[in-house]
Amino acid sequence: MGEYAVEMLHITKKFPGIVANDDITLQLKKGEIHALLGENGAGKSTLMSVLFGLYQAEEGEIRKDGKKVEIKNPNDANALGIGMVHQHFKLVECFSVLDNIILGSEPVQGGFLKKDEARKKVMELSNRYHLQIEPDAVVENITVGMQQRTEILKMLYRDNEILIFDEPTAVLTVQEIEELMQIMKGLAKEGKSILFISHKLNEIMEVSDRCTVLRKGKYIGTVETKETTPEKLSAMMVGRNVSFKVEKKPAEPGDVVLDAKHLTVAGQNKKDAVQDVSFQVRKGEIVCITGIDGNGQTELVYGLSGLEPLKSGSISMNGKDITKASIRERSVSGMSHIPEDRHKHGLILDYLLEDNMVLQRYFEPQFTSQFGFLKRKEIREYSDRLIEKYDIRSGQGSSTMVRSMSGGNQQKAIIAREIDKNPDFLIAVQPTRGVDIGAIEFIHKQLIEQRDAGKAVLLVSLELDEVMDVPDRILVMYEGRIVGEFKPDEVTVEELGLYMTGAKKQEV
Repeated sequence: MGEYAVEMLHITKKFPGIVANDDITLQLKKGEIHALLGENGAGKSTLMSVLFGLYQAEEGEIRKDGKKVEIKNPNDANALGIGMVHQHFKLVECFSVLDNIILGSEPVQGGFLKKDEARKKVMELSNRYHLQIEPDAVVENITVGMQQRTEILKMLYRDNEILIFDEPTAVLTVQEIEELMQIMKGLAKEGKSILFISHKLNEIMEVSDRCTVLRKGKYIGTVETKETTPEKLSAMMVGRNVSFKVEKKPAEPGDVVLDAKHLTVAGQNKKDAVQDVSFQVRKGEIVCITGIDGNGQTELVYGLSGLEPLKSGSISMNGKDITKASIRERSVSGMSHIPEDRHKHGLILDYLLEDNMVLQRYFEPQFTSQFGFLKRKEIREYSDRLIEKYDIRSGQGSSTMVRSMSGGNQQKAIIAREIDKNPDFLIAVQPTRGVDIGAIEFIHKQLIEQRDAGKAVLLVSLELDEVMDVPDRILVMYEGRIVGEFKPDEVTVEELGLYMTGAKKQEV
């Protein structure tokens, strides 16, 4: 028995048009938290998918406790005590939380499912690791944060010793992230070995023992976390120095673009998710709506974008009433929407990248002939231009199937499409979720460029750094209402936290 729980030696994995992993060696010590860092498309998720048996490497070998092992599928990985929480959750949406956790490992006696036994074990794990869940809630009705907790419990339920977390904090609130960090430290203390993929350097610095950096599919190096700095790690990751500060000049707000009055949107249960919310967004300003996840931000965006009908209230854009307008009418009128869930509302995963780029514009004369035929050559040229401008990395360019792209590059594709529509009003929900430090810098620049070009931008974010750095005004939501309005330079993170938890409120 060596000191390593898992060794991945000289792993090479290829896809059409791209070498995702090029001769990578990664060694995970027993009881350590080992971070895996790299840009979007650097090969991190691919490498972990090889370890979990979702992909087979063309070259290299995997050793567990010093012995060579074959991992042909996730069942082999589970049998070896390897579990994985995926960046895009692998949950059955119409099943309950409990059913998802025990799926494939159900306790059975005499051909009968012993669900009470399973429930007891799940609730014990939930309490022990402070992973609060509602076992009987249906997955499609729960918050993204609870889906994340469901995935973690799925892994713990199987008594896995090697835990892979792929971007585990991308969808969590600040408080949930802090809790998860403590959970991971507790698991490592118990002797579990953790591989942790993250773009967030502050999290890597706080929680990991060592960090391995990949760049464009190649191994750059492994460092002891306590002996490095965020600046050194970011330079290793992107190959240049990255600015952590958002550069912007003071805003010069103009006319009102979006005017939302007394909006009420229904919730999943009897209580309304959004209750009598009114606000305005002007030309040349970024307004940020923040709050703990699940306080009505998602439903508010659904109401504004047309994904959900309003129970009451009115919305006007540039003076025109769009309260009852369809999604296409809102889009054509000058609204763009970078959605919270890129897979559900942002992309058609089994379409090519070029087709996703024109999803809301394919009917325009530049893309469709007068006889109703798509102009494939023009669509390809348009897509190629956006790929180059926004540095979207995909194995086969415009003809890549979107499902095969990394999460961060999928996000960049949506941002390119929505901004290039030249909207008057841009809704950006969690725009930097799951993207690397270089891409975050780029996305923030794009939002500020939109503002400086006289557009109205509504940013919805849970990332406190983003909330403090990017917008010109901050609105805090708590239990479906706006409870505070601030300028970023006149409020502290701690003060915002009090409003987000309902401890304080203004009469807005």
